[in-house]
Amino acid sequence: MQLYHHPLDLDSQRVRISLEEEGVDYTSHHVNPITGKNLDSSFFKMNRRGRVPVFQNGSHIIYNTIDIIQYIERIAVVSSGAESISTSNREVIEWMQRIQDWDPKFFTLAHIPEKYRVYVSKFIRQVVIARMSESPELAGDYHRKLREAYETEEKLKEADVLRRGKEHLVRLLDEVERQLCETPFLAGQDFTMADVMLIPVLARLKLLDLENEYITRRPNIAEYWLLVQQRPSYKRVIGKYFNGWRKHKTLLKTWFLVRLRSLLKKY
Repeated sequence: MQLYHHPLDLDSQRVRISLEEEGVDYTSHHVNPITGKNLDSSFFKMNRRGRVPVFQNGSHIIYNTIDIIQYIERIAVVSSGAESISTSNREVIEWMQRIQDWDPKFFTLAHIPEKYRVYVSKFIRQVVIARMSESPELAGDYHRKLREAYETEEKLKEADVLRRGKEHLVRLLDEVERQLCETPFLAGQDFTMADVMLIPVLARLKLLDLENEYITRRPNIAEYWLLVQQRPSYKRVIGKYFNGWRKHKTLLKTWFLVRLRSLLKKY
């Protein structure tokens, strides 16, 4: 089983946490969207959207995050041979979908300093153009990615887009806060795939230095956040890259690669 992902990507984190929690072995392939590796023709032919994560088991390829997680659950059930183990119930799936409905893209980009965001956006557009010339048979799909890049920049100028993203997040966190007043985990007494979906959202808020505004002020979420950070899966998937000084190392490494390739025009 192959997983194409990146530590910075929120959905990739969800899939990797589920793999760690279920104890499923896999081969890891880092595909960094910020440096344009998701646009390499070898990956782009597999996923014309050019997005991570992508999960491959033989000829079976899955792109949707929730579908990947449910597939991993089924693999764990078959591998264990234990009839008592079951996949996510309806309540868990409803929470998973509710969390997935919040798109972190514009919220995240809006909290990145403009000079860095614009620089990376220009770099990505150059990468798309370079890959288009290398693989003319994929020109239509690369044109679509180029349009997406321009449309993203335009939408970031619209106050309504940013406001809706923030309001959606606040509603979601308020709902989570009420639920955690009743149960220690999101869907009951036990850790489930609903928690797997939520943890990267909280980690993203911490990465953006928004922990006080969105987490600390909600006491139940704050307590929950301290609890889930102790799980081995969190430490392997997120803590390894973003706790303390590691956050700066991870981000600086990516920024250095983008700057170097831009200066050398190695797109």
